[in-house]
Amino acid sequence: MKIKAMSLSIAMYCGIAFAAQNDQVIAPSKDQVTDRFAELALECVHKEYPNIIKHMMTSKDDVKTPKELYPAFYGCFDWHSSVHGHWLLARIASQYPDSEHYQDIIASLNQSFSQANIQGELAYFNREDTGTSFERPYGLAWFLQLTSELREWDDPQAKKWLATLMPLEDKIVANVSDWLPKLSFPIRVGEHSQTAFAFGLMLDWSETANNTVFNQLLKSTVSRLYTNDVNCPLAYEPSGQDFLSPCIAEADLMRRILPPSEYATWLTSFLPSIPQNGDSHWMSVATVVDKSDGKLAHLDGLNLSRAWMLEGIASALPANDKRVAAIQSAALDHHQAGINSVIHDMHYMGSHWLGSFATYLTTERGLR
Repeated sequence: MKIKAMSLSIAMYCGIAFAAQNDQVIAPSKDQVTDRFAELALECVHKEYPNIIKHMMTSKDDVKTPKELYPAFYGCFDWHSSVHGHWLLARIASQYPDSEHYQDIIASLNQSFSQANIQGELAYFNREDTGTSFERPYGLAWFLQLTSELREWDDPQAKKWLATLMPLEDKIVANVSDWLPKLSFPIRVGEHSQTAFAFGLMLDWSETANNTVFNQLLKSTVSRLYTNDVNCPLAYEPSGQDFLSPCIAEADLMRRILPPSEYATWLTSFLPSIPQNGDSHWMSVATVVDKSDGKLAHLDGLNLSRAWMLEGIASALPANDKRVAAIQSAALDHHQAGINSVIHDMHYMGSHWLGSFATYLTTERGLR
């Protein structure tokens, strides 16, 4: 049985067992695994086309190229994917400075995070017809994850980039702060508009940035919208184009605001179907039939996000909680399937964004 080197690298790192009959197996380093993810982002952060934009036009003067609209975040098919592609690069560089792609990452981030480019991004956010809903909440949450990464990266260049990005960060925080009190109901879908996933990233940012005002506003909003939820219909998941689980994302969010003992009790009411016998089959891994279909390819991302969210849920429960084994088993199944999807038979509909999800998972970004 012959296995491509990079596929084997990812598989072995993630704990997938292979029995090599004829070929000698050499275990790779973790750096080799993450370099693969860096390559995906480097290939797309400055690739303008193909592209899909969300842009209101009120006259022919508003017809512009992606790069003219978003001078920093025009690549990777859409604004939010470009943002988390830049986060991916910052994450790899900060965690793996010995990466063979380190210098390329620094050059790429330096190209994007110029004063002129970020001023152009800010100008777009300040357009009267853009409104406060642009990229809300998904893209905005990933932007805050990006600036969180720069804050935590002990590097002078990272601090310089952060200073350049902060005016846009201030605008985004102001937009979200204005929106939260108006949000009457949570958004329980499996795609970009879902609030649970975005709120988790935003909470993590508020702690890193030590923004207590935003932290308290967000916690009160989360408590108002989610605390009384019970019996989440996990059997209805996934929908055919989900990349986020409404039920699992909410459980991963609530661990961030509830004390451990309260969280364990809340989880019992919210997801009563979690088994106590270690069985991983209580939540099935999703399969993508056509990777060239951007919507259907979302399911590869669902496996990745479910994996890190399940790991987060397990981390918040007491070690002797009988549900932990089943949660961890399901996380491993999703982890393996998700990482495998980032390596085999990739199409640009997946490669422009799945590396970010894989990096968030493998570097345990959500486990704080």
